[in-house]
Amino acid sequence: MALLVQKYGGTSVGTIERIEAVADRVSRHKQKGDDIVVVVSAMSGETNRLIELAKSVDSTPSAREMDVLLSTGEQVTIALLSMALMKRGVEARSYTGSQVRITTDSAHGKARIQEIDTAAMRTDLDAGRVIVVAGFQGADEHGNITTLGRGGSDTTGVALAAALKADECQIYTDVDGVYTTDPRVVDSARRLDKITFEEMLEMASLGSKVLQIRSVEFAGKYQVPLRVLSSFVEGEGTLITTEGNKNMEQPAVSGIAFNRDEAKLTLKGVPDIPGIASRILGPISDANIEVDMIVQNVSADGTTDFTFTVHRNDYEKAFSILEGIEGELGARATLTNAKIAKVSIVGVGMRSHAGVASTMFRALADESINIQLISTSEIKVSVIIDEKYMELAVRALHSAFKLSDSAAGISEA
Repeated sequence: MALLVQKYGGTSVGTIERIEAVADRVSRHKQKGDDIVVVVSAMSGETNRLIELAKSVDSTPSAREMDVLLSTGEQVTIALLSMALMKRGVEARSYTGSQVRITTDSAHGKARIQEIDTAAMRTDLDAGRVIVVAGFQGADEHGNITTLGRGGSDTTGVALAAALKADECQIYTDVDGVYTTDPRVVDSARRLDKITFEEMLEMASLGSKVLQIRSVEFAGKYQVPLRVLSSFVEGEGTLITTEGNKNMEQPAVSGIAFNRDEAKLTLKGVPDIPGIASRILGPISDANIEVDMIVQNVSADGTTDFTFTVHRNDYEKAFSILEGIEGELGARATLTNAKIAKVSIVGVGMRSHAGVASTMFRALADESINIQLISTSEIKVSVIIDEKYMELAVRALHSAFKLSDSAAGISEA
């Protein structure tokens, strides 16, 4: 018998039929003797509908009232799923985030969990009940309803699993696990049986959309075994865990992530003096624009070309800022490119394998793909290339590192 926290996303509970299917799955686990806590999102499309309703009243609605409104989406789902479970003879009880006492800070729309009171949940579990909790929400110390922001239901699931010391947190989505890369780009992409928290965190931050970054960080911090499964097909999914058995040979590269939403900006010929980076990036930071990759070149005449990348949504704002400071910095020109992509190889095995970067660069060179920027860490190498070559690059790298071969995949963790 195990204590499991199962999280179901919007597509998994998008219709009454899907909610009934979730109830069937939970019921089967309960019949095996498992204790179950279920975390659910709003039905697919419901949150967007509520946002549109708010905008029809006020284009800039109160953040507090938006949280009150948006939290109702999950409240519908928990009630319907609890009804479906009870119809199957499974005793269930639903809780909103505030009822289960998920205490957060007061940052409406992007609140962070501070504490979870597990007393009521443990009483229900001891009584044999399935607990159905609204994801994405909590309440601050003053009783105000708060929401956790994008991917908040994943975070709720992992946080409850950590607080309850669950045996596993299972994230049910519309995919059956974590793949070596996006199967829509590479037909031979392979589902990974296991992957480390480090690798999953890198892949999520580099463009993989399977899990929200914050939930992976939370799981890694509290060592919560995390499993990604499909709510539409049966299978073992992908287990995200610690490195585990270090005696097993770890492959150099476990997966390839990519992101189309990048833009590159360059200030040409700025003085190569102390503090120049701060004078460039300070105004960018003040505008709440996140900078990703940074490269600074030194030339013989005492000037430097300063290049950085931002999310494409921030491109116009960042360009406007650079135009405004170009003159006072003494730069010769501002160059931009909004048609770039970032492609990254990820793997904890890169720490002990020499030649990984050279294999990557050779594979791209063989396809005549020019590398514009390079960024590295212990377990990843990222490159910026022209967007039009992105899928070609992903396929070439997937082949170069033999990721379609099960023997080359990630080892037992």
